Amino acid sequence: MMKIISVFGTRPEAVKMAPVVAELKKHAAVESKVLVTAQHRDMLDQVLDIFGIAPDYDLDVMQDNQTPTDVAAEVLRRIQPILRDERPDWILVQGDTTTVLAASLAAFYNRVKVGHVEAGLRTYNRYNPFPEEINRVLADQLSDLHFAPTETAKRALLKEAIPPERIHVTGNTVIDALRFIVSRPLNGDAPPGDVPPERLYPSDKRLVLVTAHRRENFGRPFANMLAALKQIADRPDVHLLYPVHPNPNVRGPAHEVLGAHPHVTLLPPMDYLSFAHLMGKAHLILTDSGGIQEEAPGLGVPVLVMRVVTERPEAVEAGTAKLVGTDTATIVREAMRLLDDPAAHAAMAQAVNPFGDGHAAERIVQLLLQSAAVSSQ
Repeated sequence: MMKIISVFGTRPEAVKMAPVVAELKKHAAVESKVLVTAQHRDMLDQVLDIFGIAPDYDLDVMQDNQTPTDVAAEVLRRIQPILRDERPDWILVQGDTTTVLAASLAAFYNRVKVGHVEAGLRTYNRYNPFPEEINRVLADQLSDLHFAPTETAKRALLKEAIPPERIHVTGNTVIDALRFIVSRPLNGDAPPGDVPPERLYPSDKRLVLVTAHRRENFGRPFANMLAALKQIADRPDVHLLYPVHPNPNVRGPAHEVLGAHPHVTLLPPMDYLSFAHLMGKAHLILTDSGGIQEEAPGLGVPVLVMRVVTERPEAVEAGTAKLVGTDTATIVREAMRLLDDPAAHAAMAQAVNPFGDGHAAERIVQLLLQSAAVSSQ
């Protein structure tokens, strides 16, 4: 029997690993275990509840004002005895967090094979996003199987001399997760309290959904983004809804600039089920998130990416997302264009999602099973 430990620590990782965990459970030839680092505690727990995942191990590394160094050191220290005692055949990691890098390095030290879900994303700027770009580059060098979401990601891996037989284009598991989420009723169970998402903004306004939290945007870039959001919110026909990340570098400035605006609702982080339903109702999404660039096109919602680079150029090339940077005037101009020009909005909303068909998890698990069959020969 093949033993696999799936490792993740943040909400986006959990969302994208949940379909893989569910698929692994279907196979009697696999002993599947889940280890969470809880790099982001509360936001992670929301997703575990929605997808019905009960971790076998919880490293509980989150601390106030933690740095990437803090997270990496604690994950390395706490995962070591688990890998030593469990002796898995594989660990699976997803994406580019510090959890991914630390877990991959610990697995390498213990001669455990690593499968990297969402391998090959690149901006070719080591400080943007920070620290994610270097996290994923190093994780790919430590991995034995690379589950690339797109052909673009595969080409990036090949350029870095990853052996082609280790690279497999599977699609992105976030589409699998989104298919599951949108099939579920909300039952009015959404923060804050029992208010359904559709009651969080006036029904006669167009919803502009916002997320912004990236570390490389802290300071002046984030201030520019908030200034743009305030100008957009001044329109009488829109309402901005912004679930605010708990990091003080985000929460404080967001409430200072937008907290009193009549066309803005600031919320604590939402559970993924509620947020996915809100994405489907949005006229437009403004974000610096990576995952939303993949999710929103599946719901037919245009995305303006408030970053200077993106590791998901497929979305930009397909026309489902547009890179607008962190300049206030540029963000406002592009948002106004999509609010004022129905043809421009329709062109983005109707573009084909380049990130897969919702069966990525099945492909990943089959590849792992095939690797076990080859190893036993």
